[in-house]
Amino acid sequence: MRNAQAVLSLLFVGPAIWRADWVWGLPLIVLTVILHVLGLGLINQRAARISGGMMERRHPTASFVLVIGAVTLLATCLHGMEASIWAAAYWFLGALPDHKSAMLYSLGAITSYGHANLTLEDQWQLMGAMEALNGWLLFGLTTAFLFSVIEKVGFPSRGGARK
Repeated sequence: MRNAQAVLSLLFVGPAIWRADWVWGLPLIVLTVILHVLGLGLINQRAARISGGMMERRHPTASFVLVIGAVTLLATCLHGMEASIWAAAYWFLGALPDHKSAMLYSLGAITSYGHANLTLEDQWQLMGAMEALNGWLLFGLTTAFLFSVIEKVGFPSRGGARK
């Protein structure tokens, strides 16, 4: 009987308690994924434009390292911007007391690192788990993107850059 009550309470009481987490978390996931895809698209356009002529020059390995390094830096900045969006939401909702702790918590959640001694207010804890889910999506997109850029730019060989 206790098990049945526990299941029913999760089905009917739990969602009501977590409604605000879903109302805030889902739009934040959609927003950050859209921003991430748009940002990666812009980075891709620039990388393709820059790498087009660079790889034909004398030092294709140096050009390759420069392009991949710049792309990685810009993708990392995107992740930081997205974590700051979540941090702003935590601070706005009163889930964390200040900007610094909100940003630290957000970076820990989005990377699934989570070793900072910070916790969200009880009513917002599901939102932290949703940010971790968001991080998995964003890092998956970034991984696929970096692989694509490496394929497009082509690791230089003695015979020249691969097209």
